[in-house]
Amino acid sequence: MRHTAFVFDAYGTLFDVHAAVRRHAEAVGPDGQQLSEIWRAKQLEYSWVRTMMGAFQDFWQLTEQALDHAFEKVPSANRSARQDLLDAYWRLDCYPEVPAVLKALKADGARLAILSNGSRAMLEAAVKSAALDPLLDDVFSVDDIGRFKTDPQVYDMVTTAWRLYPDAVSFQSSNRWDIAGATKFGFRTVWINRANQPDEYRDFSPALILPSLEGLS
Repeated sequence: MRHTAFVFDAYGTLFDVHAAVRRHAEAVGPDGQQLSEIWRAKQLEYSWVRTMMGAFQDFWQLTEQALDHAFEKVPSANRSARQDLLDAYWRLDCYPEVPAVLKALKADGARLAILSNGSRAMLEAAVKSAALDPLLDDVFSVDDIGRFKTDPQVYDMVTTAWRLYPDAVSFQSSNRWDIAGATKFGFRTVWINRANQPDEYRDFSPALILPSLEGLS
């Protein structure tokens, strides 16, 4: 089946979540990578736990809380860099191949969107900073439903808005748990395994595994 609807996760898939710490590596100190990894892991954990509890907070609040936790876990990191890191998160670098791949898909007649846990304000800022806005038909934020991935209601935002069956949508994410959720929902899924991680959730396998987005175009 030739897909003409391509939906992308944002953080880790289009935008490099570790770019903020890397941009301020000198200020943060030698343990910046550890700080960044804990920041990202806790940010995701907060989203899952709050969805299960039915206690939604927008992703920006969770991002701030996760960074504060990371500083507590890595006391050697320079906490005075906190505001610079948060400011940088609004303008994360996109991965090098992203603009060209999206342009190629768009030129081929595809419909393109982001589906993300990010708040609408965060996503608008990131998309504008990376100059991706002319290429996207929609940006779907969980703000609209107050639930985070992998709740099926998140994936259903796309099929409802675009009036498509799930298997008509090709969904791309670097997060294996996200691919599992989207596969169960019925999307055709492509795992962008940028870090060459071992597979998980083998009962919800992706249709395709790629090291970057380049194989899509």
